[in-house]
Amino acid sequence: MSKKTTWYKDMVFYQIWPRSFKDGNGDGMGDLYGVYEKLDYIKSLGCDGIWFSPLYPSPGVDCGYDISDYMDIAAEFGGMDAFTKVLDGAHERGMKVIMDLVVNHTSTEHEWFKKSRERIEPYTDYYIWRPAKAHGKLPNNWDSLFEGKAWAWDEVRQEYYMHLFAIEQADLNMDNPLVREEVKKILKFWLDRGVDGFREDVITFISKPEGLPDDRLLPFSKGIFMFNHGPHLYEYLEEFRRDVFDHYDAMVLAEAPMVTPKKALEYITEDDTQVLDMMIQFQTQEADCFFTDFRHTPFNLRKMKKAFSRWQDGLAGKGWNMLYIENHDHPRMVSRYGSEKYQKASAKMLCAMYMFQSGTPFVYQGQEIGMTNWYPESPLMYEDVQTRWQYNNVGTNKSDEKRLKPLWNGSRDSARTPVQWSAEENAGFTTGTPWFYVNENYKEINVAEQEGDPDSVLNFYRKAISLRKTLSAVRHGDYTEHFKGSSKLYTYTREDKRQKLLVVCSFTDEAVKMKAPADFDTSKATLLLSNYKENGETMKPYEVRVYLLNK
Repeated sequence: MSKKTTWYKDMVFYQIWPRSFKDGNGDGMGDLYGVYEKLDYIKSLGCDGIWFSPLYPSPGVDCGYDISDYMDIAAEFGGMDAFTKVLDGAHERGMKVIMDLVVNHTSTEHEWFKKSRERIEPYTDYYIWRPAKAHGKLPNNWDSLFEGKAWAWDEVRQEYYMHLFAIEQADLNMDNPLVREEVKKILKFWLDRGVDGFREDVITFISKPEGLPDDRLLPFSKGIFMFNHGPHLYEYLEEFRRDVFDHYDAMVLAEAPMVTPKKALEYITEDDTQVLDMMIQFQTQEADCFFTDFRHTPFNLRKMKKAFSRWQDGLAGKGWNMLYIENHDHPRMVSRYGSEKYQKASAKMLCAMYMFQSGTPFVYQGQEIGMTNWYPESPLMYEDVQTRWQYNNVGTNKSDEKRLKPLWNGSRDSARTPVQWSAEENAGFTTGTPWFYVNENYKEINVAEQEGDPDSVLNFYRKAISLRKTLSAVRHGDYTEHFKGSSKLYTYTREDKRQKLLVVCSFTDEAVKMKAPADFDTSKATLLLSNYKENGETMKPYEVRVYLLNK
């Protein structure tokens, strides 16, 4: 019988990307000792859940998303004892902890892969192997999302293996029931240790079409519409739910590239067919790019509003939204949708913009102080495997300056610089030599300085999170977008039987007239939250106002 509840609907999660959060032992690498030091800080934000990006042993080709052992914690993060201490510490503070589950692929250093390439049973078919076609051609024309084509030749096995991401990330063969049993063992291992759920990395990629046919439609990213939402995906997710999750009170959050609200409801509709609790969509991250962050376009507010509203309206009364504006896979939001010139104002506005929508909000480390993008002088300073491949293989006929700018706009490393804790050396992240570059603006943007400033971005986040937890309209109310045609304002209301909330966000540094819906009289409402002390008829640059009418 299912133990399932919906505790996650009343929470705000904090995402930790371990390498860059806080170094607690002085070796330059973020670790669980540093996390333990900061548990009270996370709790002080109003966050009552933590999502850890991978903590498992890994060669680190994709910063932990190439896993070599699913049932341990990497020594560089403190090992299992440190994790247990953090898990217990979080639970003592009333906080939940979810892990990253990465089972579309493993590291090529995983024991399963080593035995599979040697054709040692039962591991022979744990991965997707294919012989070369005539004249040594690849098994099909699919592209990797990180590095070239989706196939790599293995000299030991004398066959190609599939890698939809880095060459060192070999795709598992989820059609093999033994592989699915391995996944269930992993899930049970962590749930039995007290973990409260999982964020499942690109889980919609785990079922590939029979025969692995060529992609004859797309000119780029070939195969992505073929291996996404494959023929057995629902069946496998249902199996994991039935055999594991139904026996635990755990949350399952699925990363789902290119998913639409309609497609999401095939998995998250809250009835007997539900196999997932929430899905991470990418559409709200695409208002300044095309298909990937590296194909940069001017920010388009209407595109952004349409994406948020599409998910708010599409899931209303049927499924539950996961809300976010930043994570480890995208550059910093202030630099993208906001303004570095108006860093403080735009960081606050972006916070309120998504924090009062329907769903469970996630805050990414450093987002709460308005951290910005990083602009290295050389492409050689980047660590990210995807960024390096882009530089080495795309636009190589252009000047160095023109090749570097897309990396500034698109690299995941912009969100992976160490968290800026103070104005001290290395931003207070470590007493040693940091594993990665610290953003040069850490002396102006850091936690310590903002702690003591009641008007800081940090304290604005605390106010916004506190408010969303006290307002019934945020938890239960209907969402309505207003003035959809505006290219400068994002305006929406949330309304239930008791309250009506109005959120007005300016996405411009120009003066723009404040405008409320005809049925919302701001003179009779309470201004709950704003990023400016004075609020007139004209909105200031990147101003936000949150009004409340009690019925």
